[in-house]
Amino acid sequence: MLRAPTDRDSHAGLIGATYQKGIDVKPLDQLCINTIRVLSAEAVQKANSGHPGMPMGAAAVAYVLWTRFLKHNPLNPTWADRDRFILSAGHGSMLLYSLLHLTGYDLSLDELRDFRQWGSRTAGHPEYGLTPGVEVTSGPLGQGLAHAVGMAMAERYLATEFNRPGHEIIDHFTYALVGDGDLMEGISQEAISLAGHLKLGKLIYLFDDNRITIEGDTALVTSDDTLARFQACGWDVQAVDGEDVEALTEAIERARQNLGQPSLIAARTHIGYGSPNKQDDCGVHGAPLGEQELRATKEALGLPAEPPFHIAEEVTSHMREAADQGAAREAEWQERFEAYEAAFPAESARWQEWQSGALPEGWETELWAADPGADPIATRSASGKAINALVPALGNLVGGSADLNGSNSVVIKGAGRFAPESFDGPNIYYGIREHVMGAATNGMVLHGGLRAFCATFMVFSDYLRPAIRLAALMETPSVFVFTHDSIGLGEDGPTHQPVEHLPALRAIPGLRVIRPADARETLEAWWAALHQHGPTALILSRQKLAPLPREGADESVPRGARGAYIVTEASGASPRLILIGTGSEVHPCLSASALLEEQGVATRVVSMPSWELFEQQSEAYRESVLPQKHAAILAVEAAIPLGWERYTGRRGAVIGMESFGASAPAGELFERFGFSPAAIVKRAQSILNS
Repeated sequence: MLRAPTDRDSHAGLIGATYQKGIDVKPLDQLCINTIRVLSAEAVQKANSGHPGMPMGAAAVAYVLWTRFLKHNPLNPTWADRDRFILSAGHGSMLLYSLLHLTGYDLSLDELRDFRQWGSRTAGHPEYGLTPGVEVTSGPLGQGLAHAVGMAMAERYLATEFNRPGHEIIDHFTYALVGDGDLMEGISQEAISLAGHLKLGKLIYLFDDNRITIEGDTALVTSDDTLARFQACGWDVQAVDGEDVEALTEAIERARQNLGQPSLIAARTHIGYGSPNKQDDCGVHGAPLGEQELRATKEALGLPAEPPFHIAEEVTSHMREAADQGAAREAEWQERFEAYEAAFPAESARWQEWQSGALPEGWETELWAADPGADPIATRSASGKAINALVPALGNLVGGSADLNGSNSVVIKGAGRFAPESFDGPNIYYGIREHVMGAATNGMVLHGGLRAFCATFMVFSDYLRPAIRLAALMETPSVFVFTHDSIGLGEDGPTHQPVEHLPALRAIPGLRVIRPADARETLEAWWAALHQHGPTALILSRQKLAPLPREGADESVPRGARGAYIVTEASGASPRLILIGTGSEVHPCLSASALLEEQGVATRVVSMPSWELFEQQSEAYRESVLPQKHAAILAVEAAIPLGWERYTGRRGAVIGMESFGASAPAGELFERFGFSPAAIVKRAQSILNS
């Protein structure tokens, strides 16, 4: 239900023109709100860097949520059934840090004083894993609200999986504080649309509607009716005064009661609220107030000018009630869980296993059983077999694609669909929404209890790049499945043939990029993804690939999971030439090796599915595979060759793509772009003869 007219200024009449007008707020509430404002502004001023405007303007909104609704335990920030709070407008980080300190998290006042300084836990934008209570690294605008969609999806999935009548162990909300910038980014529309379609009723966005961006009033760049946009996507929408504590309370309570729709609460706020000369001015968005204006703001808000970072005793006492309340709520939940455990021992054991992230016994056996054997198979299809083996073996693996479930081979056969009617199926249908798909995948993993993957064509990995980068920053074990990995996809042509994407993905620190050459390597890639911290990108072929020759016994760490290994050894004591291939290009390397051996060139072939995994190995192992001093090295990969010089050295070379591809059958493309065995032999001879 839309509770305001459709004009973008429709609820302006609810708002006083300046902070002085005020609203009837209880003195203690107002003191706490103003303390949050000044703490935030002081930290920015001391750092001489940051964004005071948003924390000052949205302080009342955040205060109401954190003191009257948010279910959390500052003494145990990872309690499984806590509400999730995401500051999507991450530039307003001091708002979150002020709340964390005041409510009793392990974040000292000294940390606030060290805002944005080396070694502090109060980074310029919130970082997951650095600061207790931060649920997600906010990243580019819009990513936070999209990650929140994934967290809300995880809550619904786990509640459906584990809750029983009279025994609800999963029952919490996901809140995101979003700004105008978040809602202008394109990812926001994908997130709004998906959440509305899925009817994620326990997802609530609090919109800091201050109508200011860096450049000025939002009227400069947008005429959108934001409330109507949300309503059109199936959201419940309310508009309130962002200073009216009781109106905010009523709005949040109403949103919590509507479990059939996600909710937007548009709170009309004033950026830099309380600053006599900078309130409602775009300049307060991203610059300190200045010492004189900070002093004037304190006076206007009724707070003492000195000492800096002053917190009244009554504020501390009131805000720290959150710790006692949170501990009591968790204790009550623990009692309920113990009753659940007694009534449903198998389910509770499974719940605890999922929450711990432990891999269940026997899962590897199920994975290796998915090996198709001697039959040629596309690595995308081999990955599909791996997924279908892992879902029942692990129990908590979920995922889907952006309208490409069949093409990406990620359909989980015989399993249900995650849908508003059920929420219990591991098959997720994202539609053509790659941006939110990547972020939601991270959100589900960050929530806890689930493992998640998503899939699309590799050329569309650009759409997921912000989410992939954040996964790497957060060391989130999300799995990104990218198929149609090279010019080998053929006739679709250069618009769909990724040539620059491999080096672009490898450039992301902390991301494991794995491009398997056959079915077994694909299974080993999944094995590696489940054993490693941080995200993995699986780069998979459309075309069928024959199994590589394999000699020797199985190892505790599969050879593909070592990043590189010797496929065939050179004749004689040591190789004169080493051919390195990845993915489908290992196969012409094998054919070229046979031709070179006939010519008397002792040639080793190395499959190198992952640079990152190879670099994790011991120096002795790396030297045993690629002895730098004793052989020329030729790398072969149907991608831009950027970065291969680290392995080929001064004596070596790379056969790669120097241009975009073309529209033609895959076989002809490999021939014309120089990836045939004959072309590899010719290039090898030129190296050896130089």
